[in-house]
Amino acid sequence: MGLQTKHIYEFGPFRLDAAEHLLLRDGEAVPLTPKAFDLLLALVERHGHLLEKDELLKKVWPDTFVEEANLASNISQLRKALGDGENGHRYIETAPKRGYRFVANVKKVEDDGAGPTIQEKPGSLSTLAKHEQEANADALITSHPALKLERPAIKVKYYQRGALIALAALILSTGGLAYFVLRSPLAPKVMASVQITTSGRGKSFYLTTGGFRMSSPVVTDGPRLFFTQGAVPTQVSSTGGETVTLASSFSRFIIGDISPDRSELLVSRADDEFEGTLWVLPVLGGAPRRLGALVGHDATWTPDGKQIVYVNGSALYRAKSDGTESRKFVTVDGRPYWPRWAPDGSRLRFTVQNPAGSDSLWEVAADSANPHPLLPGWNNPANECCGNWTADGRYFFFQSTRNRSTNIWATREQTGLFQRGSQEPVQLTIGPLNYYFPAPSLDGKKLFVVGEQKRGELSRYDAKKRQLVSYLGGISAEYLDFSRDGEWIAYVNYPEGSLWRSKVGGEERRQLSFSQMRAALPRWSPDGKQIVFMASTPGKRWKTYLISADGGTPQQLMPDERSEYDPGWSPDGNTLVFAARTNRELSDLAIYLFEMGTRQLSKLPGSEGLYSPRWSPDGRYIAAHNGGLQNRLLLFDITTQKWTELLAGQQASGPHWSRDGKYIYFVSSDGGERIFRLGIGDRKVELCASLKGFRLAQSVFGIWFGWTPDDQPLMLRDEGTQDIYALEWQIP
Repeated sequence: MGLQTKHIYEFGPFRLDAAEHLLLRDGEAVPLTPKAFDLLLALVERHGHLLEKDELLKKVWPDTFVEEANLASNISQLRKALGDGENGHRYIETAPKRGYRFVANVKKVEDDGAGPTIQEKPGSLSTLAKHEQEANADALITSHPALKLERPAIKVKYYQRGALIALAALILSTGGLAYFVLRSPLAPKVMASVQITTSGRGKSFYLTTGGFRMSSPVVTDGPRLFFTQGAVPTQVSSTGGETVTLASSFSRFIIGDISPDRSELLVSRADDEFEGTLWVLPVLGGAPRRLGALVGHDATWTPDGKQIVYVNGSALYRAKSDGTESRKFVTVDGRPYWPRWAPDGSRLRFTVQNPAGSDSLWEVAADSANPHPLLPGWNNPANECCGNWTADGRYFFFQSTRNRSTNIWATREQTGLFQRGSQEPVQLTIGPLNYYFPAPSLDGKKLFVVGEQKRGELSRYDAKKRQLVSYLGGISAEYLDFSRDGEWIAYVNYPEGSLWRSKVGGEERRQLSFSQMRAALPRWSPDGKQIVFMASTPGKRWKTYLISADGGTPQQLMPDERSEYDPGWSPDGNTLVFAARTNRELSDLAIYLFEMGTRQLSKLPGSEGLYSPRWSPDGRYIAAHNGGLQNRLLLFDITTQKWTELLAGQQASGPHWSRDGKYIYFVSSDGGERIFRLGIGDRKVELCASLKGFRLAQSVFGIWFGWTPDDQPLMLRDEGTQDIYALEWQIP
């Protein structure tokens, strides 16, 4: 039976193997989603020809109705993977409103799988090979310093030559063994990618509380994967399929770990803005059980299952697996999370988020000795988290972000007798998606990761139709704010995080922030001449900046000793109000005033634990709220300098004053995102909109809500993709 011909296409440094479903760049595998690969293959097969959008949709998504946005999203993935830029020019060309064309030169290679062969009798050695052996032996005898022999003047006898050849072979083999022992270990490689979940939507692996974005891992018992979806534990087959919600009596769970016997999940229930109660949830069903009185935001079992390590505040604690006999294990400067034991129980690794919001990997011995950063100076500033070990302890995986792109890296930890380990990380993934939360399979042959591409559509909630409608052309933007005259907007593009301003119609668009600065929550000054906003740069705290509406260099207003959030203007434009803290503790948070003329800073009396300050349109009040179990919305009277409680017992985040100052709108995420308004005069609370079921984009500080000049709610509809993938990798 003949060999089947394989269709292989070469262009630039790339090699596209249709049969193997594989794209290589200079011999290295380039991870692509299945649909992105099918799309690339369709374009390459018809290179030089225009493929209409409808034709591509039918070819890549046969018998399935998908929106045209999916095609554009996959084209964007391909351009990123090929290094072609967002608009393309070397490989993929866009024909506006029609379709796409592959424009690079393509060479088609036919490969039948056969290669050149040499036919000789089994076990025979050719005459040429014999002469080469003898010549090599002679050369070794005369040149190798270890032998210290002179070349004889007469021809040696055959048995003498044979002995010398054997000695030369021994020396060569000894040198080869030394090289094998001393050489650096080969790097692991990702050979293929298999998509496990296929919806592309609705799998929120984050829960933002108190300004801290908690990450929920993917864990496995072998046949299944468990993860958090919409703050509810969910499972899917490790080979792919439909997701199934685990039955539980309450939501807002964050998974911490799976037990060593793979029968239970260790979870934290987000009862508070910063910490939650710890529970154990059976994977095969049944009621969750509380772990004593333990409170924390993350936890893990020890390898023998007899103890747990949990995290509360800036400290890690050890306790028995039933929640008793808790004691402090180690304290660090920052907020630790994602603890993971080495399989032999000798050391614990975890992630620390410092007060500036930068993540780094840390390690501590099992006896709590020598807590230290794992990779000091490797990435400047550090931006690594979420590590996991293979079951045999040979490899440690983690994610690292560089230039706003997140990928998976590996370090070799333990090796065999003739190999040495290496702490130098090796990169396993590179685009087109961002990859998070590596989780090795139990047999170590696969690595489960979350692949994500972020994109949003600016939307307005239509109260009459009870649906989201595209707003301002559906740009991928958040943190929108209008100038007082309603003619200008300031916004932050999503997910890049740069600050822009333009007229409402899109004219005179200008970028205001550049480089590595990530901006949020811009506010126009009352006279429309300046914009205040909060921003962070890598390794630095969130700070308050001021910039002219015409552009220029952003001016940092205050020194670096504190983090500053959510700035806003007084109605007369003379004062800024914002929240600030020096560490991550809620008690350290307070509201401050900054006088623009004198640069004088003062703390608002009685504002401890409050944030999101909003000045009323008439300048009489400042509204603010706190989180945690109290959930209070409060009002500060500028004249009396006293606080009044407006609402208690109901979550009320992101307060917004109506244009006439008669109402305060707020958002509650209890039972799904809902928008309410509270009357200042009668204290009556009214439900304005229920957003349950809508896909809303998660940003740095959770879900963002904004407002049009006539008090209609704005939000960012999630149009990105987020799925679990299994990376099949080659282990040296």
